[in-house]
Amino acid sequence: MDFVLGIDLGTSYFKLGLFDRAGEIRGLGRIFVPKDTGDGSRSEVPVHRFWELLNQALNDACRQAGAQSQQIKAIGYSSQANSFLLLDKQKKPLTPLILWSDNRARDIENVEALFQKKDFLERMGLGIECSHQFCVAKCVWFQTHQPDLWARAAHLMTISDYFTWSITDQPLGDSGTAALLGLLDLRTRKWQPDIIDLSNIQLSTPLLPGTVAGKITARGARRLNLPANIPFVVGSLDHHIAGIGAGAGHIADMSESTGTVLACLKLDSGYYPRKNICTGNGLSEDQVYQLAFEGNGAGSLEWYQRTQAPGLTIPELVQLAAAVPIGSEGLVARPNADSYPALEGFAGISPNHQQSHFTRAILESTAASLVQLVDHLSGGDPPKRIVATGGGAASDLLLQIKADLLGIEFITTQSSVPACRGAAMLAALAAGWFRTLEKISGEWVKVDRRFKPISENHSAYLEWYHQWKALTAK
Repeated sequence: MDFVLGIDLGTSYFKLGLFDRAGEIRGLGRIFVPKDTGDGSRSEVPVHRFWELLNQALNDACRQAGAQSQQIKAIGYSSQANSFLLLDKQKKPLTPLILWSDNRARDIENVEALFQKKDFLERMGLGIECSHQFCVAKCVWFQTHQPDLWARAAHLMTISDYFTWSITDQPLGDSGTAALLGLLDLRTRKWQPDIIDLSNIQLSTPLLPGTVAGKITARGARRLNLPANIPFVVGSLDHHIAGIGAGAGHIADMSESTGTVLACLKLDSGYYPRKNICTGNGLSEDQVYQLAFEGNGAGSLEWYQRTQAPGLTIPELVQLAAAVPIGSEGLVARPNADSYPALEGFAGISPNHQQSHFTRAILESTAASLVQLVDHLSGGDPPKRIVATGGGAASDLLLQIKADLLGIEFITTQSSVPACRGAAMLAALAAGWFRTLEKISGEWVKVDRRFKPISENHSAYLEWYHQWKALTAK
């Protein structure tokens, strides 16, 4: 049996999925990514650990599939953004992989100004402010705090750039993840030297997502125990590839993900960058993805379970919350309630409120934040259907709350790992199994569950939402 390999280079987990020609996942290696945190501000993965984790995950996937890695016919990936490493002139790593969640640059002042250069939005398509977690802010940190190391650096590669180069010997990357660096003119796919002084440091050449970067070399094959001379296709940002794997643009108008970050993505044609939106290149010259995100995702519920209900699991809390009426009987969770001391992120607390009320209030707050993201993306033309990905897609209650609040049908598809599936779909195209994405989407992407808005619930939630906005704006 032949397989394609879809790799999800996630922040918390690396996931490697083996898919057969029918789109069935035959083996999945899912492995936690431990980080070195140093004084608490770091989030680093040593290069040797990166390869050890990928090899272990691939071994797990092959064992589950009862397969040999030599049966793999092509590889694709999805990736996090703004995670990178510095290399010397011989392309030997000078640093570990520094993940986007690393906070070392928090002492760098005025990083917002990096994204306020002339025509920045028009050129880069990033409608958000720079923060200390962006790669460019950490470059400033190296220039300030480790100038000797910075002087030795000759190459900067994102995590997916480094993976691509290591496997193919080609200094290539993808413009889907590169778009989030704030250094790439999306219209020309050329790096812009005026955002930050990179001295003589070279960046990888960005290809359109879905482009074959080359074939796996003998050296690359040894790194990951893969067959040589099979196609390697560059992917894109994890939200973009997960959307493709879940059927965004095919069976749904948008995709959303409720995970560590709350994100909403839309595929579109034409280039018209806007504030509050991150735009990136799509799979063709005239296609883009538009991404809106914010922090009010699963973190608050995880925090509440850990600090206020350690005796219950999150699924148990959600099951209790299903019995609570719309509006949580007056209890309101502010966005990112976990960022406040104790329970100060909640308003309207009364002695009658139980763990079930706090849980439902958090779910309703997350859904309310999604309303704002959908509004940013829709431009007054709301979608008819949204496909859910991420950990939040496992909760029937959360999906019904979203459907009722937005008045939009939510669906899930038959895949718990849409980013792996999307990456594998690109690999299947590169392997010649299919001619078009439309064809493979029609065969590989199947609807699993549907959540249609209930009219009376929608009316009740509209009234609640106006109150929530007024309260949380204070």
